[in-house]
Amino acid sequence: MDLKIALYALADLSMIVAGFTFGWKFINNYKNYLLGLEWIIVASSGTNFLVYALVGADETSPMYHLAFFFDAFSRSVGITVILVLGLLKVTHDFKPSIAVDIGVFGLAIVGGLVMSAFADDLGLAAAIFYVVMNALTTLFLLYFAWRLWEIGERGHSTAVMVVTAAAAAVAGIYDFAAIPGDDEHHTIFYTLAMLTWSSQMVVYYNGYRTLHNSNDRKATVSRATSSAVAIPGHGRNSVHL
Repeated sequence: MDLKIALYALADLSMIVAGFTFGWKFINNYKNYLLGLEWIIVASSGTNFLVYALVGADETSPMYHLAFFFDAFSRSVGITVILVLGLLKVTHDFKPSIAVDIGVFGLAIVGGLVMSAFADDLGLAAAIFYVVMNALTTLFLLYFAWRLWEIGERGHSTAVMVVTAAAAAVAGIYDFAAIPGDDEHHTIFYTLAMLTWSSQMVVYYNGYRTLHNSNDRKATVSRATSSAVAIPGHGRNSVHL
């Protein structure tokens, strides 16, 4: 097997494993269905992509159109709006209702269908939309990194900034540039992109877990402090006049 193809397959496998593993962890450990399901959707996209490549399918295959849908799903709403709403749980104690969860995934499905079906018609407008959504999400992710830095988690904070910067670079290259020496299938680009996306899923999960644990410790200390405060007129040490 050609080394370039082997690296492509390994990058895809890393994205599949990261998506399913940490998607399940988000759901099982934190009941965060927004991030959990989005991670699983990215992993499913990677699985479809891998099978498509292995069987040598062409542009007439349903897998080809499914790949476009998954891509549009995540780039329009998934790794933008859904990502931000999911992280708000640990940055702002946001607790979305089931209606919000269903609604935002419904929006992502519509976005995926529209952006994939009319990609050729939208042309540059679609590319600009994706970059703008990524830029706005990047601003929030930098805030997320700052929250980690603020609690002394410099390693996790730096990791978030690095993968976020890499993802922003990938988003810019996606529609507006080409990697010198890459082939017509953009194998080098997709290899780097999938490694970046898999790294994002791991790093953001670890950052989420770290901030969640910090919030829990603060809440425990706050409850302990509150319970230690004596209530005037009660208790064995209260003074009766």
